[in-house]
Amino acid sequence: LSLFLSLFFQGIKTEEWGTFLHCKNQVFTDFDEIRQEIEKETERCTGANKGISAEPIHLKIFSPHVLSLTLVDLPGVTKVPVGDQPDDIEQQVREMILSYISNPNCLILSITAANTDMATSEALKLARDVDPEGRRTLAVVTKLDLMDAGTDAMDVLLGRVIPVKLGIIGVVNRSQHDINTQKSMAQAMQDEQSFLQRHYPSLASRSGSRFLARTLSRLLMHHIRDCLPELKTRVTVLTAQYQGLLGSCGQPVQDQSATMLQIVTKFATEYCSTIEGTARHIETSELCGGARMCYIFHETFGRTLESIDPLSGLTTLDVLTAIRNATGPRPALFIPEISFELLVKRQIKRLEEPSLRCVELVHEELQRIIQHCSSYSTQELLRFPKLHESIVEVVTGLLRKRLPITNEMVHNLVAIELAYINTKHPDFTDAALVSASVNSAQGETLQDSGRRWKSDRAAEEKTSEEKVKSSGSAYSSPTRSPAVNLLDTPVPVSRRLTAREQRDCEVIQRLIKSYFLIVRKSIQDSVPKTVMHFLVNHVKEHLQSELVGQLYKLPLLQELLTESPDTALQRREAASMLEALQKASHIISEIRETQLW
Repeated sequence: LSLFLSLFFQGIKTEEWGTFLHCKNQVFTDFDEIRQEIEKETERCTGANKGISAEPIHLKIFSPHVLSLTLVDLPGVTKVPVGDQPDDIEQQVREMILSYISNPNCLILSITAANTDMATSEALKLARDVDPEGRRTLAVVTKLDLMDAGTDAMDVLLGRVIPVKLGIIGVVNRSQHDINTQKSMAQAMQDEQSFLQRHYPSLASRSGSRFLARTLSRLLMHHIRDCLPELKTRVTVLTAQYQGLLGSCGQPVQDQSATMLQIVTKFATEYCSTIEGTARHIETSELCGGARMCYIFHETFGRTLESIDPLSGLTTLDVLTAIRNATGPRPALFIPEISFELLVKRQIKRLEEPSLRCVELVHEELQRIIQHCSSYSTQELLRFPKLHESIVEVVTGLLRKRLPITNEMVHNLVAIELAYINTKHPDFTDAALVSASVNSAQGETLQDSGRRWKSDRAAEEKTSEEKVKSSGSAYSSPTRSPAVNLLDTPVPVSRRLTAREQRDCEVIQRLIKSYFLIVRKSIQDSVPKTVMHFLVNHVKEHLQSELVGQLYKLPLLQELLTESPDTALQRREAASMLEALQKASHIISEIRETQLW
């Protein structure tokens, strides 16, 4: 079990006292009670039979007789397990010691008894493993008063046996008899100094517990000064991190009404800014907000309309059938207008589906903006999960309410085009010009086909005459052909169109294409405007008022502004850590100005 001992220098005339981390709000003024508490806590953590535990004991001592230091008392390396100790006790103790002394910002106090061979010291070996240059290792030789008669530790203390860069300091501790008789520390230090004056007069001023404390304080100050640049950088970085964390957690709610209005207003502003493209947090991985809507209007919707063929799904037979149905029982001298209207309406109707799909895509993007604002723009919403859910619900309800209205208007746009076919549109091609153009194109073709028809006709007549002569007498009565049953004769699926039928179909197809392009251009321009007016702009204008109207109610404030337990805990931890970092920064600044001896 390790012991964290923090020594704090108090005023000269103050009392000595101590506190344990596991005994909060309890002050110990009797050091015998502190010793007993250490024993109790050790038994609680490790058991009464010499067990082992990685959980340290934290003890703070405030006294006018100490220097400000933090010491970690580590156990010695146990070779043979005893009591309840595990079989790998040596490995566990070694790993515990290395976890502390491997820190490059700590000083290593290697303790060896004077009545043992220093060359076999396990503490020095571990220290050299992690500090091969000896820049942060100080050796301490104890039990100088227990050496055999006629021997001394002069060579060891002078570094002639094993040199240590930071030095070797000898001390004399209290014996077990002194502890049992409750010998005071002041008397023990006085006896230690007397022993050193008698046996090591030349080293008395550089040995003893008091000199060890001053040396440790000096070495620690020098070591801290050497590490100051790195420590200052780490403290500055951590301070900035925890300040940002504390800022994201926000301050505790003092005025609920003001907090509610602030959050709602900020969310509405960020929502509208995302649509306008002026938000602080701009996506770089994908299109978002207004940019996405622009892409939907001009790329997705526009290209979809342009990909629709004006005559797609409309065959020549369909056109011819529509013309013949429009004429009724009488053969028509001119192309009936009703056939053009029926066919062009059928094609215009195909523009409704992509238009409604455009509305749906914009509605989905407005839903995605809610999540975008919650994640990047308004960190306060993370503090109040119920308020976040309510805001999402209100905005989603507003979008859901405007969606059928926008769909109805887009449906009306197509219905308006279907309601009246304006053949006098300035961009519409004149039917007479189209008819004339088709006739002129077919004129030459008809002349060539007429000559071929006459030659073919003469050949057919000649062949028929030969057949009549070979069939019998020229005076015989003609043979009556069998009656034709109109009901039993199937209608031919396809046949060759006459020149007039081809001309009529060509005229109707050209007119349909011309009018369809006019309507498509109008729909491509009016649908985005309709979506912006009835959906996007309406949401932008009424979002804040809708949020305030539904959420800014006194009975709901307490419930909506309830923080999540994680946020409150995170704020307390961040504030505590930030305070500690500020104290550390202040201490580092003081160390820079301190003159070290």
